[in-house]
Amino acid sequence: MPLDEGGPADSWWSEAVVYQIYPRSFADSNADGIGDLQGVVERFDHLSRLGVDVLWLSPVHPSPHDDNGYDISDYQDIDPLFGTLADFDRLLEAVHGRGMKLVMDLVVNHTSDEHPWFTASRDGGRKGSRRDWYIWRPARDGMEPGTPGAEPNNWESWFSGSAWTYDEAGGEYYLHTFSRKQPDLNWENPEVRQAVQAMMRWWLDRGVDGFRMDVINLVSKDPALPDGHVPEGSSYGDGSPSYVCGPRIHEYLAELHREVIAPCPRRLLTVGEMPGVTVEEARLFTDPARRELDMVFQFEHVGLDQGPGGKFDVRPLRLTDLKASLGRWQTGLGDTGWNSLYWNNHDQARVVSRFGDDSPAHRDRSAKLLATVLHLHRGTPYVYQGEELGMANAPFASIEDFRDIESLNHHRERTALGVDEEQILAGLRDRSRDNARTPMQWDATRHAGFTTGTPWIAVNPDHVHVNAEAQLADPDSVFHHYRRLIALRHTEPAVTHGDFHLLHPDHEQLYAFTRRDIASGTELLVLANFGGTDLTVELPGGWEDSETLIADLPAPAPLTASHTLRPWEAHVHRRTL
Repeated sequence: MPLDEGGPADSWWSEAVVYQIYPRSFADSNADGIGDLQGVVERFDHLSRLGVDVLWLSPVHPSPHDDNGYDISDYQDIDPLFGTLADFDRLLEAVHGRGMKLVMDLVVNHTSDEHPWFTASRDGGRKGSRRDWYIWRPARDGMEPGTPGAEPNNWESWFSGSAWTYDEAGGEYYLHTFSRKQPDLNWENPEVRQAVQAMMRWWLDRGVDGFRMDVINLVSKDPALPDGHVPEGSSYGDGSPSYVCGPRIHEYLAELHREVIAPCPRRLLTVGEMPGVTVEEARLFTDPARRELDMVFQFEHVGLDQGPGGKFDVRPLRLTDLKASLGRWQTGLGDTGWNSLYWNNHDQARVVSRFGDDSPAHRDRSAKLLATVLHLHRGTPYVYQGEELGMANAPFASIEDFRDIESLNHHRERTALGVDEEQILAGLRDRSRDNARTPMQWDATRHAGFTTGTPWIAVNPDHVHVNAEAQLADPDSVFHHYRRLIALRHTEPAVTHGDFHLLHPDHEQLYAFTRRDIASGTELLVLANFGGTDLTVELPGGWEDSETLIADLPAPAPLTASHTLRPWEAHVHRRTL
């Protein structure tokens, strides 16, 4: 059934589940070791069986691949690595033919330094024809350009080092909040915004159904570009107060909606990736009356296991912190706006290794528990490829096994500071984005059925046991548990529309909450034991005769006032109000 039927036409995505495809690692159809669009088409039955409604396609545009495609050199074409525009059209036709929708990645905080816009901006130095399309600044007063400390300000790039690169041809620096090959666009220039809008309309005319907007809350910068605070032990300043949800961000997003999204005859999905966004800001971004975005990706919950040293400073997760964070977002957007729900994506380590237990004894069980907890929250769930199999972090042996620019830069920087090699590798093994980017595990054959060539990054050796073929044949597998959760969202109104009430917020092992939908007269109870030991909990009254809807272990015991959950056990119960 088409998604626009069976629910409010202006919010079809509230009842949908999105599946993210990282094309480079999904399926390779031509044996070059890199996934492609035809590979997605050939594996489409997997997505149909899972029951997802929307595909989110990570960038497939022409790119030098300094940041694996998030450095785009042509917004209106397909990189030959992935195929052609004709291949894309065939994929889109297949998506729509199965009653699904397709969302494209929109990467417009920056381009590649090989994009014609930047070439024109750089050519001719300060007289470049598109000079003002990017953010150029001279050296600090009295400083020799190109010397240490002469950068226009002290900002640090998200990928380590200065956020400025000196261009000798023009005698100025350009800003790049990420890689030096990803110069930031100057959104203060209306010509830039108009070019972005024209490009978006071009894809909508082709038939896509919306956009996931990469780091979209970084596009508005304080024009003064002031120095940032220098954290202890750092050589650079934190510039984020000057560009995270910057001064004109709401104006820019309202303009995009007014000029591109609203005129489209189809009801689109827009989700903004927003590092550093707060609940209060997200209420504004997702308030339907403001006409900016449908939902945002926030990062609060995936930063809870980081120490003061940042992403690679790994700390154990406290369940109370996770419950408090997710509960705050559930409550904060409960009456205005909408939540996106995710554990994994192309930038996050695998959740079963991170928040679960990837040992053989508990891997499947904890993967199912994590899925149950996430999908029963209020919001739109996002499944990242392989998550539905319980794919885990990879056993990277040395720095030569990594491919991601963020990981390689971190290793180089920490090595230069004299940090112990094994300490650096330990952080990378736990948190590197490469954990999410190892090839999809289709079967137990060599290279997991991903390619008959040599994969661009090594396949996780556990694919001989953890793969789609084996799980499809096992009705108790992680895959089939995800399939049942997705089906439950499509059929149970309380999952989509019910309110959220957290139980036992201070319990260090129990995650429990209710979802109540007055309109359907239904209430759901979710119980999850986040631990490897039995757990006895006291339940509120009235649940003894409830119906068990879904469970991650067979034959869950009937609920009692004092109920015992087995290790990593999770189940969902329903009662009539």
